[in-house]
Parts: sequence; C-alpha cells; structure tokens
Amino acid sequence: MAFVYNEEQLRDVSTRFHIYGEIMHAEACKIGHINETYTATYGQGGNEVRYIHQKINGKVFKNPIQVMDNVDRVTKHIRQKLTDQSETDVTRKVLVIVPSRDGKCYYQDEEGHYWRTFVYIENIRTYESVLSSKQAFEAGKAFGKFVYLLSDMKGPRLHETIPQFHDVRMRFDAFINALEKDHFNRAKLAQKEIKFYEQKETIVRKLEKAIKAGDLPERITHNDTKFNNVLLDVETDEEQCVVDLDTVMPGNVLYDFGDMVRTTTSPTVEDELDLTKVRMRMPFFKNLAKGYLSGTQGILTKKEKKMMAFSGKMMTFTIGLRFLTDYLSGDTYFRVHRPQHNLDRSRTQLKLIQSIDRQEEKMQQFVDSL
Repeated sequence: MAFVYNEEQLRDVSTRFHIYGEIMHAEACKIGHINETYTATYGQGGNEVRYIHQKINGKVFKNPIQVMDNVDRVTKHIRQKLTDQSETDVTRKVLVIVPSRDGKCYYQDEEGHYWRTFVYIENIRTYESVLSSKQAFEAGKAFGKFVYLLSDMKGPRLHETIPQFHDVRMRFDAFINALEKDHFNRAKLAQKEIKFYEQKETIVRKLEKAIKAGDLPERITHNDTKFNNVLLDVETDEEQCVVDLDTVMPGNVLYDFGDMVRTTTSPTVEDELDLTKVRMRMPFFKNLAKGYLSGTQGILTKKEKKMMAFSGKMMTFTIGLRFLTDYLSGDTYFRVHRPQHNLDRSRTQLKLIQSIDRQEEKMQQFVDSL
C-alpha cells in the first residue's frame, strides 16, 4: 500500500526531532506493511543526510508508547553491548533513535498520531526472499545474534505489544470456532484443508507440553523474522542490522527460528498456486541453522536445539491455520486480492508442512551435529 506524501505534514514532523539542518525532500518507502514510512533528506553543512520518519499504526499497535519503550530499551542495550565488544560501525548494526525536541523517543502530533525517527543506514539492501544459501546463513546469524545480544538485558519485562501474538492454542481454538459457526458457508469448499489442520493439533500439544515443562525459557525475541527485516551490506551481502522492532517482546526462540524456516526455505511466495513448487529446501535449512547457532553463540538449551526442526513445522502450521480461519470468517484480517486467496495461502502452508514432515528427522539430525 502506497502512502501519499504530505509535504506540509512531513515538514512539521521534521521540526519536532533533534535534527540539524532543513528537510529538502522526502519520499514514501516500503519498509514493512504496517507503519507509514518516509525517507527524508536533510541539508547539513553542504552534505545530504537521510533519516527515516515513521508514523506508528495505532490500529495494530494499541499502545505506541509501550512499543517505543521496548524499542528504545532494546536498541540502547544492543548498542552498549556492541560498543563494549569494540565493534566498529555500530550505527550500521543497530537502529539509532533520534529523540524528539522534548527528549522523548517519539512525538505525538495534534491528531494523536505517534511518530518516530531513525538515522538512515546507508549502503544496505533488503530482499523480499532469500536468493542463496549464503543469504540464508546471514539471516539466521542476524536473528540469532539479536537474541544473544538481548539475553542479558536487565530491568522490567518488556511489554507485550501484541498480546498472544504467537499463542498457537488460541489460534487453533479460533479456527475451531470459525469452523463451527461457518457464517459464510465456506467450510464445504475446504474440507481437505480443514481435516488436515484438525489432525495436526498434535503440533499444538507438543509445544504446550514443552512450555509447561519449562523446557523453553522465555527470551526476548523478534517475533517477525521475515528476511526483509535483515539489512545486508550492499557490497559483501553480510548481515548488518535487524529492523522492524515493533514486535520485539517476550517469547521463545522457536517462534523466531520457525518463522525463518517458513519464510526462507521454500522457493515460492506464501500464496503460490502451483503447489508442485512448494518444498522445504535442505541446503537453505542447513545454512539457516548454522547461521542461527553461530549467532546465538551457545546460549540455547538442549531442548531448544532439539526442537529447531519442529519449530519450522509449528510456525508454518500456525500461519496456515490463521489463513484458513480468516477464509472461514470472511477474510476480515488478511488483505485478499482474489476469491479464495486465504484458502490458497493455507494450501501453500499445508504443502510446506508436508515437505517438512518428510524431512524433519534429517533436519534435526543436522542440527544435532552442529
């Protein structure tokens, strides 16, 4: 979705943050699909310097102040850790928040919207999908390092910016509820898919058992580990920085690693119609796992490591379930562009689950060997 650049609005916002120089121009940019984001260029002493201005989506994030409290704490902690480790180019390796004129990490405009500003990171690129095994390694390393750097963060528990975001039991119950109501008389068109997801409730029970047993420690996790949330150096293709931190909150590593498996190991988009193309590619999984374990630097427990292959199936099941639930409920959450779009999406996830099922034992054997 493209946002209309409101020059007068951006000029006002530009004066609300500690930025020296005048805004020259700005353009709407596509960083994620939730917030309204602009790249703004400023003139500073004869040089052009860029910043990111972003309006937080208040419909998705009901408490933007809590979101910014999390982002502020997390970025400061990572920056301090990198500095302590004598890391170079720290401002390229963690987001830098530009404070508002009144010293806050956000600005609230007259209409009640919340804005934030970041230093623009130059000479980087993002990709919508992983193109090589090396990129899979870099993605795994970036998100693994993110969890590692936050593993010793002190202070109060982070806010849950979207409560129950990855609550698989809640997602399964919502699916059953939508199926029983069947308000739009669509269940008859998805009988095969409904039966498949019903029979996979064992996935939910396995996760619940591990959490109840205390085998999956609560960690600070990213919770939205799509590949386009990793910035890669334009020359070396090496990971530099993890972005889109609005969903950073308490979680477990299976959510992060599992969603990486879902989004990086198949060569297709998540609504692929030709299901013969959908598959879990082992070389990509291996590099993802190597990268993640390299980034986490030995902090994972034996049980966390033992469930890494399972996590890919679990997160694919969860999102597939959500697509099917939305289809049965009349397409109220995910934006659709064609009839049965959400059903198509759930079928793609189903096919990927089947591919992971066939290879799960070998996947886990590889993880165990690392």
